[in-house]
Amino acid sequence: MSRFSFNRFAAMVGKEFVQMRRDRLTFAMMIGIPIIQLILFGYAINSDPRHLPTAVLSGDNSRFSRAVTAGMQTSTFFEVTEHPASRDDAVRLLREGRVQFCLTIPENFGRDLLRGDRPVLLLEADATDPTATGNAASAFPEIVRRALAKELTGPNARLNQGESPVDIRIHNDYNPEAETQYNIVPGLMGVILTLTLVMITSLAITREAERGTMEHLLSTPIKPLEVMLGKIVPYILVGYIQMALITVAARFLFGVPMHGSVPLVFALSIVFIGANLSVGVTISTVARNQLQAVQMSIFFFLPSLLLSGFMFPFRGMPQWAQAVGSILPLTHYLRLIRGILLKGNGLAESLHAVWPILLFWLVVVALGLKRYRRTLD
Repeated sequence: MSRFSFNRFAAMVGKEFVQMRRDRLTFAMMIGIPIIQLILFGYAINSDPRHLPTAVLSGDNSRFSRAVTAGMQTSTFFEVTEHPASRDDAVRLLREGRVQFCLTIPENFGRDLLRGDRPVLLLEADATDPTATGNAASAFPEIVRRALAKELTGPNARLNQGESPVDIRIHNDYNPEAETQYNIVPGLMGVILTLTLVMITSLAITREAERGTMEHLLSTPIKPLEVMLGKIVPYILVGYIQMALITVAARFLFGVPMHGSVPLVFALSIVFIGANLSVGVTISTVARNQLQAVQMSIFFFLPSLLLSGFMFPFRGMPQWAQAVGSILPLTHYLRLIRGILLKGNGLAESLHAVWPILLFWLVVVALGLKRYRRTLD
C-alpha cells in the first residue's frame, strides 16, 4: 500500500474548492442559512410579547375607566387597537384573531367603584397560544391596581386598603386550561404539509431533469401550465392523506377539541396545499440537482417555521419580522386551522386567512410559469 501523499491530498482539496466555486447556489445556501438563523433567533424571536392588540368594550366614561385603559397602554403589554360597539363585535374580533385581549368595562363602573361595590372587570384572552397571553394576563391585576391608586386619593383612599376595589376576572377563551398541545398539534398539520410537499415536489421534478426524462417532456406539445398542474395534482392526494392522519392523531391521541367543522378544514386547505406544491415546482425550475432542491426547500421552510407563530408568539416579533411572516402561507394557515378547530369559526370568519394564501399561490404560479418557459428556450 502506497504511503499518504500530500500532493495528492492537496490536489483533492483544490478540486473540491473549484467544485464549490462552480456550485454557487450551494455555497450561497451554506452562508445564507446560518445568517438567517442568526438574524431570526437574535432579533425576531421573543418569548415575552408586548404591545398585544386589545379591544376595550366600555360602558362607562368615568375617569376610573379611562385610567384603567391608559394604564394598560403604558404597561407595554397591551395596545388598545379596537373599541367595539357591542358584545357581538368584541366576540368577532377575538374569534377572527384580530385582537389578543378584550377588556369589558361595565356600565356605571365609576359609580359602583366609589360606592365600594367592587365592579367586575372582565379580561378575555385568546388563549389558543398560551405563551402569547400568559405574561400579559398575569400582569393585568397589578396594572389595574396601580392605575386606580392614582385616582383613589383623598376621601377615596380608603378604597385602596385591603382587598382590590374591583373584581378582576380573567377568562382564557378557547383554551381555558392552557394546554400547549391544543396549539401545537393543529399547527403541526401546516408545518408537516409545508416541509413534505415543497420538498417532495421539488425533488420529483429535479430528479426527472437529472435523468433526462424532462427533455422528452419538453419536446412534447404540452403547455407549461399543464405540466405544473400535472405535477401538482397527484400530490394533493398525498397532502390530504397526511391531513387525515394528523387529524385522527390530534383527536384520539392528544385529545385536541374540535369545535369547528373538520370538512371545512379539508375544503379550505386546498389553497394551502396548492401554494406549497407550487413553491416546490418553482424551486425545481431553479435547482440544478436534488441537493440544491433540498437546500432551497429548507431555505423556504426555515423562515416559515420561525416567523409563522408556530414556535414563538407571532405578535412578540418586531414589525419587520411580522411583515415577512405575513407573506408566508403558513402564518395564515395556522390562524385558519386553529380558528376552525379551537374557536369553532365558520366560513365567514375564515376567509380573512384564506385570501393571503391564495394571493401567494397565484404569485408563485406566475413565477414558476415564467421560469419554466425559460427552460423551454
